[in-house]
Amino acid sequence: MRSSSLAKIAAIGVVGAMALAACSNSSTASSSSSAAPAASPGAPASSAAPAASSGSASASSAPSSAAAGGGLGGGGTTIKIAFQGPLSGDNQQLGINEVNGFRLAISEANASGKLGFTLAGIESDDQGAPDKAPAAAAKILQDSAVVGVIGPSFSGATKAVGKTYGDAGLAMITPSATNPTLSTLGFTTFHRIVPSDNVEGTQGADWLATKGIKTVYVIDDLSDYGKGVADAMEKELTAKGVKVTRQGVDAKTTDYTASAQAVQSSGAGALFYGGYDAQAALFAKALKAAGYKGLTVTGNGGKSSVFTTGAGAAGNGWYFTCGCLDATTAPAAKAFTAAYTKMFNTPPSTYSPEAYDATNALIEAIKAAKGAGSITKASVETAVNALDYKGITTEVKFEKSGEVSASVQTVNLYQQKNGAIVLLGNIKDQK
Repeated sequence: MRSSSLAKIAAIGVVGAMALAACSNSSTASSSSSAAPAASPGAPASSAAPAASSGSASASSAPSSAAAGGGLGGGGTTIKIAFQGPLSGDNQQLGINEVNGFRLAISEANASGKLGFTLAGIESDDQGAPDKAPAAAAKILQDSAVVGVIGPSFSGATKAVGKTYGDAGLAMITPSATNPTLSTLGFTTFHRIVPSDNVEGTQGADWLATKGIKTVYVIDDLSDYGKGVADAMEKELTAKGVKVTRQGVDAKTTDYTASAQAVQSSGAGALFYGGYDAQAALFAKALKAAGYKGLTVTGNGGKSSVFTTGAGAAGNGWYFTCGCLDATTAPAAKAFTAAYTKMFNTPPSTYSPEAYDATNALIEAIKAAKGAGSITKASVETAVNALDYKGITTEVKFEKSGEVSASVQTVNLYQQKNGAIVLLGNIKDQK
């Protein structure tokens, strides 16, 4: 972290400067040159302020004694944590949602004056892409002062670097990577605070079955995330006696006319799409044009302003399953929503509160490591494994696999109404 206020302002961007001004004499910052104002939830991702280039990371230049083998120094010590996710490209809106939660948590922790050290954040852009994730992780690992990572955001990116972070002994907590296999691949420092797609897909299928639907058309985008949630959906529907037709459509597809016509001609009572928001929006338009009247459902990857903006009226009526919280309506998130909106001039969106909780949980682990005598990668990873932190979205405690405890896993059901995605409630309570 640079010592001068002007350097801090240049590093964190306009919104960070506002936060710094609000906290006099605070040394807080998530120091990245990409820390520009977030896009409006109603705006497409491309309208966001410029982000860092793929694989880039911007780090604080302040010295730190919290290197890989070193422990905590005096009160002037800077401890670093990192964020890895899509800060540019087609999926940057999700990354913006999450990195803003990361930035807010760091700002508040520093402003509290209770840490006994200065917390600095660095941000590394992987565009949500598996082929760009290793370079983004390498940028983070070049800084030996980093003691933990929030992310990656996407399942494919997480799969690409899980072993790398594990081999480095660096704790990772993802707020949104949900592919079920991630906790089975031997990634020794992997953790996530949201339910896997096995949970989301299974509960989504159970809900569809209560509708009396006999046939469901399941399409995925061939990504790790899309296939994972679609597989879980298909498995549970089949177990309940529902006939499933399955198709894979590459996420690079821009014309969904043929797939929409296939769904329409099949007579399926419902369509489930396992994929991301931009593609789901294109598919929604194609289904409307094809005259499809069945239920239309997608998972957490589709729940965003990119979908509502891209799909327009064609998105009305669509359902979304998500192990995520609507912070703008949840009483437990009232203070968070107010602080987030003040800092970024836009309300929190999908996975903003989960990233905030993941970051605060990591901060609690760092504090626990400090209390035990030394902040190192190893001591922080040990503390993460022992966490029992009450966040605004969930109680953060992990099973040995890195999964968030089964006792606190919740899947919610949302629906787009009049151009806005609204929370219906716990999917188990929906009929």
